[in-house]
Amino acid sequence: MSARTMMLPALAALLAIGCGSEEQLRRVEQEVGDLKLEVFKLRQVVEEGNKKAQADQDAAAEARVQDRRFQADLQESLRQVQDTTRVMNNRLGSLPKGGTRPPVEGPAPTTTAAEDERAYNAAVLDYNRGNYPLAAEGLELFLKTYPQSAKRPDALFFLGLCHYNQRAYDKAQTTFDRIIKDHAASPQFLPAKLKRAQCLLKQGLKPAAVKAFRELVDGFSGSAEARTAQQELSDLGL
Repeated sequence: MSARTMMLPALAALLAIGCGSEEQLRRVEQEVGDLKLEVFKLRQVVEEGNKKAQADQDAAAEARVQDRRFQADLQESLRQVQDTTRVMNNRLGSLPKGGTRPPVEGPAPTTTAAEDERAYNAAVLDYNRGNYPLAAEGLELFLKTYPQSAKRPDALFFLGLCHYNQRAYDKAQTTFDRIIKDHAASPQFLPAKLKRAQCLLKQGLKPAAVKAFRELVDGFSGSAEARTAQQELSDLGL
């Protein structure tokens, strides 16, 4: 019922009494005041309903944004797993039949490429199983034990992913920075730049994250990382 409709009876009563008693006039004024109070309460109810509806819409929009980001992260992680699996299959295919290595003349070296591969693959296996703390421990040991390994950029990338998946975004960013600085020619360079930008966003550093995403979009257009960066910018309304 509108405020106008609710006040009609009181106004009619006011006209009916004409120049009646002062007591009747006060009664009508009291009724009009009560009606105003009811109208005020109804307006509050309507405003609260509108605020709740808006909050529900905002929550639904945020849920859609988070879902898109999750899908992007999932696709990137799947790509990394596929790449690692392909490398491992290639390595296994290159081994001599019977799983033995040809004899080597002279004394055996203290560390071999095979040991390098085994240590790296064991840590990646822990990562693929979702055991991120154990994988991070294995990768850190690998990086310390084999500082000159050709797998160093890959190990750094998986170490960054371990930190990222454990929500240690500051540690993850530092790890991805090491790839960008020391291994610019590595295939992990662009993935590291993307994950670094996502780390900045996760830490609430939006301006820095936007700048990093734009660097990918503008400087590496056509790459998978540039497409993901553009999606991140779109999710941010940019």
